[in-house]
Amino acid sequence: MSSLTEKPPAVQARDLRTYRHFDTLLAIFIVVLLISNLVGQKLCSIGPFVVSGAQILFPITYIFGDVFTEVYGYSASRRAIWLGFLANGLLAVMGLITVWLPPAPGWKNQEAFQTVFYQIPRLIVASLVAYWCGEFANSFTLAKMKLWTNGRMLWTRTVGSTVVGQFVDTLLLYAIGFLGTAPVKTLAIGVASAYLFKVIYEVVATPLTYAVVGFLKRTEGLDAFDFKSNFNPFRFSPH
Repeated sequence: MSSLTEKPPAVQARDLRTYRHFDTLLAIFIVVLLISNLVGQKLCSIGPFVVSGAQILFPITYIFGDVFTEVYGYSASRRAIWLGFLANGLLAVMGLITVWLPPAPGWKNQEAFQTVFYQIPRLIVASLVAYWCGEFANSFTLAKMKLWTNGRMLWTRTVGSTVVGQFVDTLLLYAIGFLGTAPVKTLAIGVASAYLFKVIYEVVATPLTYAVVGFLKRTEGLDAFDFKSNFNPFRFSPH
């Protein structure tokens, strides 16, 4: 049995387009991200939690982030995060434009359309900033923890990265989007409740994450370790 000081065998990285499942996973990731924004207006009661539709779907994007980083490496996750950010921004802008355009005479669904597609500009900024920072915090934490654990104990880094990433995401979302609109105590309770729900979500999803990661590592023939990766989120080269 190897010691904790030994490094796992390096796997030669290839162009992401040569992998069988990456593009499919990327497409699903972006679709889930966009849908989570469209269903965010609905409030749901789940046990002691009151959560939005977005809070039910959005944590899945963190599971995808874990999978991208764990299997394909930080650079693959960085690409997915940026594409998701651009898609999310485009959805928000087009939502604003189509809501602001005057409805055709006789079209009676303007109010319903606005309920689904309109977001207060402040909340758009909050959502985009929180998503970007939280996803990169999640990916960076997982990549580093994988090196620290020599690729062992996957659950420690899937949960640990979520603890960090969702904290950043939730705190920024409430601070940018809602600070000054409600008492600080009320916002703090909202942050705590949303954060706890997301972390529990990740813990419950751990067996599924294990299954997906194991399948992808076998079929792709890849288990990326970011020994020499550049963790600058603004670096757009493959490595």
